[in-house]
Amino acid sequence: MIEALRTPEDRFRDLPGFPYAPRYVEDLAGYEGLRMAFVDEGPRDAPVFLCLHGEPTWGFLYRRMALVFLNAGGRVVAPDFFGFGRSDKPVEQGVYSFHFHRDAVLRLVERLDLRDVTLVVQDWGGIIGLTLPANEGFRRRLERLIVMNTTLAMGETPSPGFRAWRAYVKANPDFDVGALMRRATPHLTAAEAAAYQAPFPDGRYLAGVRAFPELVMTDAGMPGVEESRTAAQFWSEEWTGPTFMAVGAADPVLGRDVMEKLRATIRGCPEPMVVSDGGHFVQEWGGPIAQAALKSFGGA
Repeated sequence: MIEALRTPEDRFRDLPGFPYAPRYVEDLAGYEGLRMAFVDEGPRDAPVFLCLHGEPTWGFLYRRMALVFLNAGGRVVAPDFFGFGRSDKPVEQGVYSFHFHRDAVLRLVERLDLRDVTLVVQDWGGIIGLTLPANEGFRRRLERLIVMNTTLAMGETPSPGFRAWRAYVKANPDFDVGALMRRATPHLTAAEAAAYQAPFPDGRYLAGVRAFPELVMTDAGMPGVEESRTAAQFWSEEWTGPTFMAVGAADPVLGRDVMEKLRATIRGCPEPMVVSDGGHFVQEWGGPIAQAALKSFGGA
C-alpha cells in the first residue's frame, strides 16, 4: 500500500474561472487505493480534448483553454497527475517515476474509453503525453495534437534553463508554488496564484513537485528514453493527423529553440503560433491559442 496524502477539499473553494466539479477514480489497475482526480466536462459523445498539465501545476492551468473547447461543443478531460492538484500525493519521493505517471494516464484513458482525442500537452504533460502513441491502443484513439512548450526527452544534454530549474528545486525543496507562478505569469491575480498553491498545504505534499525535475530524461539510460525514441519515430514517420503548435517565447526553459527542434520531429507540423510575451505556462495566455487551434482544425 502506497502512503499518500489527500489535500483537504476546502483548499479548493471558489477557484477563479474554474467552476468544474472534480471526478475521482480509486481503482485504476495498478494504483488501487490511490485516488486520481480529473475534470470531465462536455457531451460524452463529443470530440475529446485530453489536457495534460506539467509541473508544478494541475488541471486549473487549462481553465482558459477549456472554456473555448467547451463552447465549441467539445469534451474536456483534464486529469491531475498523482502528486498534483486534487489527486492523492504519495509521500515517498521514490514512488514517482516516468512509468508511474505514464501508465496512470493510459489506465485513465482506457477506463473512460476516450475516443476521437485531441492530445493537448505542455511541460511534463508533453514529456509524458507525447510518448502515449508508443502504446498501440492509445494510437487508435488519437486524432489531433496541440503542443506547447515541451519536449521529447531522449537522454540529451538539457538546456541551461532546465539545469537552472533543476538546481533551484533541489536547493528549495519546499518552495512556494503560488509565488513561483506569479513570478512566471505576472498577469495572474492573487486568487489565481492561490489556486496553484492550494494543492500543497505544507512541504509534506510536495514530493511529486520535488521529484519531477530529477525524472526528466537527461541521460540515455534513464527510464522513459526508450518510449520517447519510439514516440519520436511515430511522430516523424507515421503521424498524419493535424497538429497545432504554440510557443511562449519568453520561456527560459522550453522556449523557441527547443520547440523548433520538436517541430522538426512532428510530421506536418506547421509554423507555430508564437506568443511573444507568453512564458513557460503558456496556457495562461490560452484563450487565443485554443481559438487558433480550433480554426486550424477547421472548427470555429
